[in-house]
This record gives sequence, structure tokens and C-alpha cells, in this order.
Amino acid sequence: MGLLMADPAGWSNWPAPAKLNLFLHITGRRADGYHLLQTAFQLLDWGDTVRLRLRDDGEIRRIDPLPGVLAEHDLAVRAARALREATGSPLGADIAIDKRIPLGGGLGGGSSDAATTLVALNRLWQTGLDEDALAGLGLGLGADVPVFVRGRSAFAAGIGEVLTPVELPERWFVVIHPRVHVPTAAVFQAPELTRNSPKITMRALLQTGGRNDCESVVRARFPEVADALDWLAQFGPSRLTGTGACVFVALPDEHTARAVRSRLPARWSGYVVRGLNRSPLLSRVTDR
Repeated sequence: MGLLMADPAGWSNWPAPAKLNLFLHITGRRADGYHLLQTAFQLLDWGDTVRLRLRDDGEIRRIDPLPGVLAEHDLAVRAARALREATGSPLGADIAIDKRIPLGGGLGGGSSDAATTLVALNRLWQTGLDEDALAGLGLGLGADVPVFVRGRSAFAAGIGEVLTPVELPERWFVVIHPRVHVPTAAVFQAPELTRNSPKITMRALLQTGGRNDCESVVRARFPEVADALDWLAQFGPSRLTGTGACVFVALPDEHTARAVRSRLPARWSGYVVRGLNRSPLLSRVTDR
């Protein structure tokens, strides 16, 4: 294996932030089965770290594969391969990910890892794609990937790919992972899922706070998520993010958030995080 970096270890580190869906309204369903929605993506100051090491043999390799996940299903590997195929780059990469974002939590971990891989390798391989081209590649990997590529909190429509950057209050949140896995496909396929929420304006949604149309389905099928929502509700309006399993509440300041986190039942994992309007990945790219 040949390495193309001056650092003896050869690795560079790139942030892959988590996200919250502050609300999620499902407004319809396309003929191909994809659901139409309205949502607000709030980026967070917390997430995974993607570690990359360049190779000159064109091979793309995940150093720390997720148990039971084949390389062809690994979003970070697929992102690297998509960029290589789109640009014809002769280079490759070793990929390692320091995972903090729980799998199946609705926090966008896999999508963010893929987006960071695209953005970082575009820089490291010097392939020169602009933001729109990278977002287009990202959309082929998943509907949430473009918001992480663009790196700005945003209002989203369509299947989640029609993005309008929006300045959101950079509030503090307590996020709970009830330690269950909620499969996204099962939620979207549930016959009882609301699929006809009326479309309303971004301003109205942000003023009213909206709701998550998936929440009633997840509550009924995953009692532990329902318990976490009910526990958090004593501190403010609690909500499911995405299709779950993670739930969250917005709080006025860091001190209050940490006080709530300190009372968390031991059976759940909890995180104190701050909302951002600009991804740390954008700053990382700019710094370089």
C-alpha cells in the first residue's frame, strides 16, 4: 500500500455532525414509494469523526467495518466509490470512523459520515467538485446526505432534498437514546402512518413548532421510546427526531440541559448538545 501524506501516520480527521428533525410532516407519497415531507434540519455540535488516509492504489477500504454491514452497504465506502467513479480519480482511501451517533437513532449518523467522506475526499483527492455536484452525489446515497454536504441548518421539502438554508435558534438540547433500534423502512411502511399532512409555509412551521408524523407509529410499536418521550415531557415539549429512536427536548441554556441529563434513568443514554446553523465540517474545509 502506498500512502500520499506527509504525516507519518497518514490520517486526517473530519467532523460528521449529527442532526435533529425539529418537526417532520409527511405530505404525500410518490409513485416510487418515497414519501414527500416538510422538515427542519438542525445541525448539532456533536457527532462522529471520519478518519481518512490516502492510498495511491485506488483501493477504498473501511478499517473498522460495522458488524454485519457489508462494504457495498456501508455509506462511507459507497460515498468514496461514488466520488471516485464520478471524477475518475486514481486515488483510494482507508476509512475509519469514531462512532458516537447511535445507529437507527434518527440523528443522521450514516448520512453525515457519507457526506463528510464526500467533502473531505473531494478536497484530499483534489477532484474539484463544487457543492452542488457533491450534493447530487450525496442524494444518490440517501435523502439526508445533501443537507450534511451543504453544511447548513435548513428547511427541507420534496423527499428531503429541496433545501432552503434557515437561521435557527442555536439552542441547547437533551437527546435521549432509549437503546432500541427503530428501522426507518418499517415506520414509513406502516399502514397507520399519516401521509396527508397539509403543506404549510416554513415561517408557520417554525412559529408553531410543528410535530413529527412518525411519532404516533413509533410510540405504539416501541414502548421504550414512548417512555422516553413521556419522561422528557416534564421539562418541555419532547419530540422524536426522524423516525427515531432518539427523542429530544429544547432547553434554555447549557446549565439547565446538564441538570436534566443528570436525572436521566440509567437504562437510557443521554447527550447534551447545542444546535448549530453552520456545520463544523464547513469550517474544517475552510481552514484547510
